[in-house]
Amino acid sequence: EVQLAESGGGLVQTGVSLRLSCAVSGFTFDDYAIGWFRYSPGKEREGVACIVFSKGATYFTESVKGRFAISSDSRKDTVYLQMHNLKPEDTAVYYCVVGYPDTYYCSAVGIQRTFDEFDFAGRGTQVTVSS
Repeated sequence: EVQLAESGGGLVQTGVSLRLSCAVSGFTFDDYAIGWFRYSPGKEREGVACIVFSKGATYFTESVKGRFAISSDSRKDTVYLQMHNLKPEDTAVYYCVVGYPDTYYCSAVGIQRTFDEFDFAGRGTQVTVSS
């Protein structure tokens, strides 16, 4: 059974860094795309970043390029979203998602599917950035 669990959210001030974690179980990274979406009330749910481990490809939406990074640990059971220089507009609930096969969902040029089209999603972790 595939399970995803996000953690690491919190209330922070503008300009600080935060690292979100997505603990995964029930599958191996090799053929899956793993992504991060975020949702804030009044806004569309937005694909923030994704990674395809088999291709070594990552994608970041324009608003977070240069500030966010995505990686995994050596055991490949946790995916991280490292966020730097946080801004109030980054305030949202962040969700980890998984899709198979990987390139159907993610490539270096974009997240290919909507949030609802991914195979699995976690429950989210709240990030609030105060000005």
